[in-house]
Amino acid sequence: MKQLVLTATTLVILCYSTSVQSQQPYAGFAQRPIKALSEQQVDDLRAGRGMALALAAELNGYPGPSHVLELADHLDLSPDQRTRVQQLFDAMEQETVPLGTKLIEQERELDYLFSAGVVTPDTLQAAVAAISVTLSHLREGHLKYHLSTAALLTQHQKQQYAELRGYRQLGNAEEHQHRHQ
Repeated sequence: MKQLVLTATTLVILCYSTSVQSQQPYAGFAQRPIKALSEQQVDDLRAGRGMALALAAELNGYPGPSHVLELADHLDLSPDQRTRVQQLFDAMEQETVPLGTKLIEQERELDYLFSAGVVTPDTLQAAVAAISVTLSHLREGHLKYHLSTAALLTQHQKQQYAELRGYRQLGNAEEHQHRHQ
């Protein structure tokens, strides 16, 4: 009986704890300088990191220049491939860092509109539209460099990359066929 009461009590505490957590999913966010962005996201945007914006490419056989450079030795890149991937990475960084910085400032402005109580339907629409355009350019910037990087690699290197990154080994064409049979 004691075991049953203890188990029931533990279950009630766990259920209550889960319920409280689900009611407070943003606990702690109010202290962030920009409520919609974590410190890690701000750091990633400032550094030009992808923040999963290029997953459509990455997980479908189009590696990004950053990760290819990290795995260059394992992929047995030729000197020419290394140079060209490095050039792509540098170009991507030059393009995405300013966009990331712009997005941070736009999110800061949106946060200010709400925190200062000066948001209107018009200022809201303008702020969200501006953020959407910047985010679109940022995502395209990352995706196009995945496309360019993949064009520099052999099929074997792309397969090896996928294995090293822990992705499925089934090729795109084979996967497409299996999905549509």
